[in-house]
Amino acid sequence: MADSDPAEPDPGLQATPEQALARARAASSPRYTPPPTPWRSVAIHGAVLALWGALFALAFTRGGLLAWSVGGAYIAYDTVLLAFVGWQARHLLRPAPARAVQAAGRPGVRVAVIVAAHNEAAVLPVTLAALLAQTEPPDEIVIADDGSSDGTAALLQARYGLAAAEPGAIGAPAAGRPTLRWLRLAHGGKARALNAALPHLRSDVVLTVDADTLLEAGAIAAVRAAFAAEPALAAVTGVITPVCGPGAAGRVFEWFQTYEYIRNFLSRYAWMQLDSLLLVSGAFAGFRREALLAVGGFDPDCLVEDYELIHRLRRHAAAQGLAWRIRVLGGAQARTEAPGGVGAFLRQRRRWFGGFLQTQYWYRAMVGDRRLGWLGTLMLPVKAVDTLQPLYGLTAFALLVYYAATGRLAILAPVAALIGAKIALDIGFHLWSVHLYRAWVGAAARARLGPALLAALVEPFSFQLLRHSGAALGWLAFASGQRHWGRQRRFGLRAGGDGAG
Repeated sequence: MADSDPAEPDPGLQATPEQALARARAASSPRYTPPPTPWRSVAIHGAVLALWGALFALAFTRGGLLAWSVGGAYIAYDTVLLAFVGWQARHLLRPAPARAVQAAGRPGVRVAVIVAAHNEAAVLPVTLAALLAQTEPPDEIVIADDGSSDGTAALLQARYGLAAAEPGAIGAPAAGRPTLRWLRLAHGGKARALNAALPHLRSDVVLTVDADTLLEAGAIAAVRAAFAAEPALAAVTGVITPVCGPGAAGRVFEWFQTYEYIRNFLSRYAWMQLDSLLLVSGAFAGFRREALLAVGGFDPDCLVEDYELIHRLRRHAAAQGLAWRIRVLGGAQARTEAPGGVGAFLRQRRRWFGGFLQTQYWYRAMVGDRRLGWLGTLMLPVKAVDTLQPLYGLTAFALLVYYAATGRLAILAPVAALIGAKIALDIGFHLWSVHLYRAWVGAAARARLGPALLAALVEPFSFQLLRHSGAALGWLAFASGQRHWGRQRRFGLRAGGDGAG
């Protein structure tokens, strides 16, 4: 997969902001000048593949439960991760003593929000309304209009009184809304739009908020407090709840994804305890501006620019001896549109997993690196396993179908017992995760015990397979260098959080 070279300025001229970002990005990213791949990284990735091959071979040479060893390994790995998350996240049941310190240190931190928008006229009004109605509103809001061809321009002019500047320029604030500005750009993608907005900001903290994301009233206050309380804090992510479109399919996908998001954000909290958090949500993430500029902003050539950026921040901090921290904030909550159908869901997961593989490949030299602490010796090796986890899962399911079709009951009986035990464990974890999530974010209405139990029973044979299928498509996209992903149809969020229809 070819990498584009950063823009180099004429030696006799001063670098433009875009060129300065590109040079900083080239200095901190390994994709421009890849370091040698260390043996430990090759060994870890190779062992994951070799193990799959060895376990798969047992399907044709052994009987009983051993024939389904690839499924057993898949279950064992998932169970270990659940136990890790459940144990690390137990701290959520304790009071948070840091809140008083955060409140005391709050004044003085300026917060800017960039909303990168390409043809988002259907969702921008409610997103902006939520930003303007914050208990502690942001000091700057920039709509980075990424070459929209729908009604975005008319919306910004008519409803918000913003004047259209020349392409590439930022307009003046509207009367009565001094914090809101409109940056017009040629279409170049989200990362380029975010980078183009950075030079126009003067705040200490930069938030990226997707145009289809609705922030809860106290979200900005929570972000501001966190950055004020911890000078070494480089990036944060809020806790996001998915909202799907109307109709039966939308309700089913929202149900599954709600509990998926609960587990995922608890997992982020767990890894944060080991200072190994790598994943923030670009739909709602915050960055200390000086750290963001130091590593060159967002990478336009990455499929998941938020995930890659955290790797780059971690790599730069380690190289420079900086004690930067990444956190997930339970008090910073938001709702975002999520896919409500099979096609849209597979396209999203194809891009996510393709970008994950892309980032894992670029930063392969960090895998197993003891100098990175738990991040290098535990988190990144886990991510190496995750590159092939969908292969294990899909293979295990295919073998089950094969055994059932061929009537191999001697194998199916012990496998059924193992799967039953795993489902029982999943039910226990689902209940525990709902309890922890409620203690953390206080969202009892979004985390109900009955639906959680049902999800634990149904998910392994439905939604989980769909996730793995999207990941398999991501492998194909990564291997082929695919760059076109299609577009998710927007239905529009309402202030109550459900679809506008």
